[in-house]
Amino acid sequence: MYEHKPGHPHVIDVNLADFEEKVIKHSHTTPVLVDFWADWCGPCHVLAPNLIKAVEEEQGRVQLVKVEVDEGENMKLAGRYNVRGFPTVILFIDGVNVDHFSSARPMHFIRDFIHSHIEHEHTD
Repeated sequence: MYEHKPGHPHVIDVNLADFEEKVIKHSHTTPVLVDFWADWCGPCHVLAPNLIKAVEEEQGRVQLVKVEVDEGENMKLAGRYNVRGFPTVILFIDGVNVDHFSSARPMHFIRDFIHSHIEHEHTD
């Protein structure tokens, strides 16, 4: 079961009230991955540790935001972004939804997804 713990500096929980500030505005300085998940969703719990690990490997080049769709009015956010199933992960850059994927995915897929959108320094 996903539980936000203080040991994950690049992972935060967000709700409808603070989504604009913590996702849209923040994505102008750092890309933000938004994980739309639900506690009853088995694949969500499978995906969460891989997402956290992949984001931590990026050492601050990307932020992970967790949106629990069954809390408060968070389902409105899922509706706003046409989320049809859980988990769904959407990447925001410069305030824009640039890409997404759904379902539990293996670590290599998540890394490739992040790297396809976030520049890395290459050493030759």
